[in-house]
Amino acid sequence: MATVTIDGQQIEIPDELRLNAVQAAARAGIEVPHYCWHPGLSVAGSCRMCLIEAGSRDPQTGEISMIPKLVPGCQTPAKDGSVFVTNSEKVQHARAMVEEDLLLNHPIDCPICDKAGECLLQDYHFQYGQDERRADVRPFTSRRRDVGPTVTLFVDRCINCSRCVRFTREITGTAELMMVGRGSHTEIDVVPGFPLDNNLSGNVVDLCPVGALGDKDFLYKQRVWFMNRHAGVCTGCSTGCSIWTEENQDRVYRIKPRENLEVNKWWICNAGRYGYPHVHSDKRLLAPSRRKGDSTETVDWSSLATELDGRLREAGRLAAVLSPHLTVEEAYLLATYARQLDPEARLALGPVPVIGTDETFPGGFTIAAEKCPNRRGVEAVLEHFTGSVTTLEGLLDELENSTMGSIWVSAGYKSDWIDEPTAARLAKADLLVVQDMFASPLSERAGYVLPGAAFAERDGSYVNRHDRLQSAARAIRPPGGVRVEGGLYWRLLERDGLYDAPAVLQEMAATITQFAAAAGEIPEVGVDLKGNLLADGTTAGEATV
Repeated sequence: MATVTIDGQQIEIPDELRLNAVQAAARAGIEVPHYCWHPGLSVAGSCRMCLIEAGSRDPQTGEISMIPKLVPGCQTPAKDGSVFVTNSEKVQHARAMVEEDLLLNHPIDCPICDKAGECLLQDYHFQYGQDERRADVRPFTSRRRDVGPTVTLFVDRCINCSRCVRFTREITGTAELMMVGRGSHTEIDVVPGFPLDNNLSGNVVDLCPVGALGDKDFLYKQRVWFMNRHAGVCTGCSTGCSIWTEENQDRVYRIKPRENLEVNKWWICNAGRYGYPHVHSDKRLLAPSRRKGDSTETVDWSSLATELDGRLREAGRLAAVLSPHLTVEEAYLLATYARQLDPEARLALGPVPVIGTDETFPGGFTIAAEKCPNRRGVEAVLEHFTGSVTTLEGLLDELENSTMGSIWVSAGYKSDWIDEPTAARLAKADLLVVQDMFASPLSERAGYVLPGAAFAERDGSYVNRHDRLQSAARAIRPPGGVRVEGGLYWRLLERDGLYDAPAVLQEMAATITQFAAAAGEIPEVGVDLKGNLLADGTTAGEATV
């Protein structure tokens, strides 16, 4: 255990950790400002904002000897006996000089900059900068340059921290960005003929500490101080990245990565970042309906649960298809309800969309080919209720040789997921209930069509491909006329009060062995269920990152 002294405060650092002075200070609750350093990238030591006083304590005599010059905290290891001073007059003066130097040629265009409100240059100026500007304010310029399909560069705002350049070299391995020019003429640019067009390119906008790199999807759409931020889980693929969903007045404007060293570290792919427009699509199903002859009519939610329950009981034998887009709580409630109606109800896993192959980057991040968030979780629920996992194709084969009174199909896919022949086979049941976000060949044949919720509109938990369960709360309310799947299942089961996803998860943890590790409060990084979930004939792979 290493003992480090920071501003007179002693902290202990486990021997297995290799921290620099910036990280050690953070563990002591002390901020060391920095621009170029990032925990996920190599150390550049170029911005000099993290300059501190450093020295060491003699273990025998206790005498402290300090280095005469300031050192960059990002390059200084925190070892046993290290002594750091981050708040001396010498350090404060150095920070103020760095801030002043960065602002000499920086355009004062904060009112039109997307980074305003979350810009480190702004924050550090007020915290550590000079009291007054000693140089003349120059007319700002705003040279704008496209560097790729998703990112635009405001050249004059760049402070040359090189985070974006290091990201494309070390994490994506594509190296599209470089620094050109020398001295005060240094700029960020793309390698000629190689635009910034990799599937992780949006992360450079998050990495940029100022407003130099702008996200074209978000540019000029919203001020950050108007938005609310909600912790969530990306449902775009089975990697299950931790994300922030940022919204204003129930409209999603931006998806950003949320740090989770157990899943996605600090990154998220472009498909997850820009995959939210379907939430606000004008093609979504917005009201429940039932088929009456060759036409359909809208049904009121207030009477729907009672009506559905009666029709399902009359139909006799029941089958339910559990979508891999459901949360584990919703899958559990739907399976519970199906078995309550019919103790021998057939339960099956919905289609698992797979596109291409896994894409793994040199930095370790993997974009999974499996484009659903919760196959492993739904499989575990099915294993609990049936002892095995039946796919939709397996269920269809069974239906060829038997009669089924009713089939409940949960979907929730944001793109085409079922073809006409498959829909026709499912429609042979006397009563077909389809729960989905968009119309499909199956919904056109259904007796009841129920609008489903999008990922940002639901509470619940997902289990990713490496058996890590993460919980998320809803970020926005669903559109009028849409009810979250879990809420409907809750009513069908006649449970008291409003739908309570955390309570359902605790019920699962107490009754299903596979979810025993989820008992209690779920931490931000999630819970590892590895070893408990259904064995699918393969071993769980290494962590995604």
